Amino acid sequence: MSFNILAIGQAGRLEHEAILLAASLRLSDPGFAGTLFVAEPQPGPRWQGDPRMSDRTRGVLTGLGARILPFETRAFGSDYPHGNKIEALSALPDAPFLFLDTDTLVTGPLSAIPFDFTRPSASMRRENTWPGVELYGPTLRETWAALYDRFGLDFAASWDTTHPDDYWQRYLYFNAGWFFHDSPRAFGSRFLAWATTIRDTPPEALVCQELYPWLDQITLPLVIHSFGGGRPGTDLVALDGSATCHYRTLPLLYAREGDRAVAVLETLADDLRPVLRNWGAWMRMVIRGEGATARALFDRANLPRREQMIRNTLKREGLWVR
Repeated sequence: MSFNILAIGQAGRLEHEAILLAASLRLSDPGFAGTLFVAEPQPGPRWQGDPRMSDRTRGVLTGLGARILPFETRAFGSDYPHGNKIEALSALPDAPFLFLDTDTLVTGPLSAIPFDFTRPSASMRRENTWPGVELYGPTLRETWAALYDRFGLDFAASWDTTHPDDYWQRYLYFNAGWFFHDSPRAFGSRFLAWATTIRDTPPEALVCQELYPWLDQITLPLVIHSFGGGRPGTDLVALDGSATCHYRTLPLLYAREGDRAVAVLETLADDLRPVLRNWGAWMRMVIRGEGATARALFDRANLPRREQMIRNTLKREGLWVR
């Protein structure tokens, strides 16, 4: 099945990451039959400054086979750039899509993954980041239940009953680094409506909860569940596995990701050096070799349990750069 890929391109770090994503797709899946759309927010009252990529970046992306997709930002913007992934969906052609965070490397053939686009899913590479547990309640169960009730959803049907009641992994929670569905218009419309509802009129149980930067990840499981989706099955193991690597930052890539991701990155180094020379993280980690130093600090078979511990070590060693 042919499908499209959506990523966000924006002035600054994201436009460099978009080039790396597009180049890694061409390298790792040369037979990909769909289109990589790099969605670009347009200037407007929601943005401080111009969020558009440089003309040079647009040219490089187009040369790599990507299509630039302008979209208007009406609900989010500078205050919540994570909202780009929600608003950009309405600009896509209405065909099956896979959203990828821009800080993702393609490391294997996405076109070989047997997606069922009628059953949406998303990344399980997440930590226990939301909701926070208040001393006097509400509990995790009560917090999530308030959201499912707000949108008329069957909360119990979403549980993973292999985990105990009020344990975070019992409840549907994703990293929004990838997700998919067969209709970006239907999915995006509901995603936007529910995210703005939670932002503007949160249920009483959320009064003490931080909504930023988690709003997309709070809303995503509700939308996926509403379309009959859920946790990814073994047919999707290549995502966050052999086919994609959501690296977050280049120092984290070198510190914790597998040898395949590093090999893809360094295979692209010579060709991309001229076009990524203004990206400080690329020049330090890849070209000057600081990534190898970062990699030597960690045993990837015995990594710290929390990402923050890896970040702290990299910062202490002067190897943290975005």
